[in-house]
Amino acid sequence: MEHPFLAAVADGLAAAGLYVVRFEFPYQHEARSGTRRGPDPMPVLQATMRDVVRDHARNTFVLAGKSMGGRVATMLADELAAAGVVVFGYPFHPPKQPQRLRTAHLAQLKTRTLILQGERDPFGTRAEVAGYELSPRIEIVWLPDGDHSLAPRKSSGFTAAGHLQTAIERATAFARLAANL
Repeated sequence: MEHPFLAAVADGLAAAGLYVVRFEFPYQHEARSGTRRGPDPMPVLQATMRDVVRDHARNTFVLAGKSMGGRVATMLADELAAAGVVVFGYPFHPPKQPQRLRTAHLAQLKTRTLILQGERDPFGTRAEVAGYELSPRIEIVWLPDGDHSLAPRKSSGFTAAGHLQTAIERATAFARLAANL
């Protein structure tokens, strides 16, 4: 939650007039307090997000998340009746393990979803993702030369700040349209 990328996204969405709720999964909270361990099991991650939605969501809401948080959001979107989902860097597979796909649920996803993905993201490049079976409700916006945090290399002619601004603008427009704002 304190990561500069996530803080910038939250600030940008809020500045655009969207109601933003930020939270941490239990393992992330523990990591900030000095305990290092891997991510929580998927049922714990899902229960945490369900609790946040139950406690903070308004009548119409859009789920959003970065990487694993976005994966959890896509897994829960239909169940929670979200108006939409925005994912900043979807983890289609672990880096260097393209055979271990995390996409089965994405083929049947009914909720409108926007994935903002860097073209050279080690969790799923443009060339890899082109062959995946994905729901027609999913739109992918590719950020040129972007990595998993959407940041391009300096030599590309693009900037991390520019890609971040593009992602915030696209996410804002998508959320407004999905939630009929």
